[in-house]
Amino acid sequence: MIAAMELALYQMSADTDPRSRPQRIIDAMARARSVGADLMIAPELALSGYGMGDALRSMAQSANGPWVQELQEAAEGIGISLVAGFPERTREAYHISAIAIFADGRDPVVYRKGFLYETYEKDIFTAVGPNTVTFDFEGVRIGMLICFDVEFPECVRALALEGADLVVAPTALPAQPGSPFVAQNVIPVRAYENQIFVAYCDHADFDDRFTYQGLSSIVAPDGAVLASAPETGEALITATIEPSAYAASRRLNPYLQEWRDAQPG
Repeated sequence: MIAAMELALYQMSADTDPRSRPQRIIDAMARARSVGADLMIAPELALSGYGMGDALRSMAQSANGPWVQELQEAAEGIGISLVAGFPERTREAYHISAIAIFADGRDPVVYRKGFLYETYEKDIFTAVGPNTVTFDFEGVRIGMLICFDVEFPECVRALALEGADLVVAPTALPAQPGSPFVAQNVIPVRAYENQIFVAYCDHADFDDRFTYQGLSSIVAPDGAVLASAPETGEALITATIEPSAYAASRRLNPYLQEWRDAQPG
């Protein structure tokens, strides 16, 4: 049986009432399922909004809080799984986290951001450093990163070496010098140098603090952009994730195998 899945990315407009965000994600899940998607990705801090500042602490929830319970019910009812960013409160700290919620009702999987970006994030949240989180879905192994994490080649390589076929990266990339290069050049390179799929899902437009770059994309192991969103406005983009379709690219660019073969023991 060939492992394949339909992936959707929901680029959210930041210029809306934060209280509406969970329902907007649920509505997008329904639209994604209607076009055949099995899994949808939403941006970094999608459930709260990224630019809420210190209020993110009071908005933060646990990984089994009301947001997750509502989305779990939606996932099972609609028949689509979800990865979405949220501010997570644990007993020890606040984290920028992403949670995978499954339509089949299995336990959610949480990833906590390894590398925080600048003082805005560092003043509110705690970084956990490099860490790898993967899960299997429709025969595809998926690794999770968040925003700045994916700009470290070591983070993506670590997931690839653990067997990830696809890395999903909810992000809140701001519109600033260098950001178009990250979205349009760094992301395809991460896919190519690891011969895996990379899905990069940003906000668009602006909130009270930031303007966002948009340019969400799904990139194949050979560096081809399978689907992309514009710089502004909401967008729902989809692509087929079929790792076996890129076997020839992996033969031509055997980076992972050469690395494994060179390791002692």
